Amino acid sequence: MNDKTVSGVHWSFRVIGAIGLVFNLMGCMNFISQMNADMVASMPEAYRAMVESRPAWATGAFAIAVFGGALGCLLLLLRKSAAFYLFVVSLVGAVAAQIPLVKMAGFPVEALIGGLSQVVIGAFLIWYSKRIERKDWIS
Repeated sequence: MNDKTVSGVHWSFRVIGAIGLVFNLMGCMNFISQMNADMVASMPEAYRAMVESRPAWATGAFAIAVFGGALGCLLLLLRKSAAFYLFVVSLVGAVAAQIPLVKMAGFPVEALIGGLSQVVIGAFLIWYSKRIERKDWIS
């Protein structure tokens, strides 16, 4: 075993998995805070309007995106190939959750950047999980 691998995988595998997990857990915390009426009331007007006007299906898509992504990263770190399928579901949820934002006039730009980062990271995790499956790092 050389200094670049630990139990058959490159050190970057755990770093990427951990960063993905932290990113998605932050999304889970964001979702939970948006489900708390007191937290929503304390948000700036633009964010409050965005959360309150979002349709229920988009809220559900947001939950699927962040919780699916977090579970996918956990499975990735456990070296399970099922992570790929959760990443696909998470990406579909992330894209669907952005639809009302794009249609909304005067939405916070930070919200769009956050949503786009979800989509980009989700697409990367799909690609990465397939790549490492071909390397037999996950099964």
